[in-house]
Amino acid sequence: MNNKSKAAEIFNKYRPVWIMIAFIIVASLLSRKFLTVNNIMNILNQTSMNAILTLSLTTVILTGGIDISVGSTLAISGAAAAFLLKNTSVGAVVAVLVALIIGIAIGLMNGSLIAYWGLQPMIVTLASMSIFRGCTYLLTGGKPISVSDKAFKVIGGGKIGGVVQVPIVILIVLALIMNYVLGSTAFGRHIYSIGGNEDAAYLSGVATKRVKMFAYTISGLLAGVVGVIMTSRLSSAQPLAGQSYEMDAIAAAVIGGTSLRGGQGKVLFSVIGALIIGMLNNILTLMDVSTYYQTVIKGVVILIAVMVDARSN
Repeated sequence: MNNKSKAAEIFNKYRPVWIMIAFIIVASLLSRKFLTVNNIMNILNQTSMNAILTLSLTTVILTGGIDISVGSTLAISGAAAAFLLKNTSVGAVVAVLVALIIGIAIGLMNGSLIAYWGLQPMIVTLASMSIFRGCTYLLTGGKPISVSDKAFKVIGGGKIGGVVQVPIVILIVLALIMNYVLGSTAFGRHIYSIGGNEDAAYLSGVATKRVKMFAYTISGLLAGVVGVIMTSRLSSAQPLAGQSYEMDAIAAAVIGGTSLRGGQGKVLFSVIGALIIGMLNNILTLMDVSTYYQTVIKGVVILIAVMVDARSN
C-alpha cells in the first residue's frame, strides 16, 4: 500500500474528526466569538439533546432501520412528566420514570411491529410519529404545560460545580454507555451483523428479531430522556416539542459516518456529527444569517453527507 492509499484510508477512517477540525478552523476565522469558553459551553449545551437523539438513531440505523418517531416520542414523554408534576402530587423522580417508561413502551411497540410483524421501519415509525404527536396535543390541549418543580428543573438547567450543565454530563454518560454496549458486547456485535447482512446473522445463530426489537426500545428510551431534558430546560412541555428533530439527528449520524445501509458507524463519531451540526447552527447565528437561509444551508449539508455516504460505500 503506497503513502497516498494510506492517507486516503486514514482520512476515510477518521473522516468526521477531520471535518470537525476543519469546521472549527473555518468558524474561528469567521467569528472571534466562536472559540470563547462561553460560546463553546453554549454549543455543547444546545447540542446535547440532538446528540442524545443521534445516539438513538445510530442504534437503529446500524441495524439497517430508521426511527422517525423520536421527535413525537420525546414530546409525549416530556408532556406526560409535566402533566404529572402540575396535576398530581408526585415528585420529579416519579415524573421522570413515567416519561422514560413511555419512551420505552413506544420503542418496544415500534420494534415489535418491525421485528416480529415484518413491517417496514419507515412506515411503522411514521405512523408512530403521527399517533404520539396527536397524543401530545390531546394531553396538553394544544397549550404549553408549565412546570415549577425545582428538582425537575435541575435536569435541564442545573450546573455541576457551577460550570458544566447537567445535560452535557448526561450526554457524556450516555455516549460512554452506548459506546461500550455497541462496541464491546455481544448485543452490539449482533446489531452490526444484522445491519451488515441480516440473513447471514440469522443463519449464524443471532436472534435477529429480538435484537432489532431491543434496538428500537433503546431508541425510545433515549428519546424519552431528551423529552425530560427539554421539558426541564423550558420549564414547560410544548405541543410542538421535538418537531423535525429526527432530521437533525439523522443528519448528525450520517455526518458522523453511520451508513444508512446499516452495519457501519461508531457511537462517538455520531456524537461528533451532532457537534458539527451544532457548530453549524451556532456560526450561522453568530454571523446573523437569516433562519430561512439556515434551513437551506442545513439541507445542503445533509444532502452532501448522504452523497458522501453513498460514494464511500
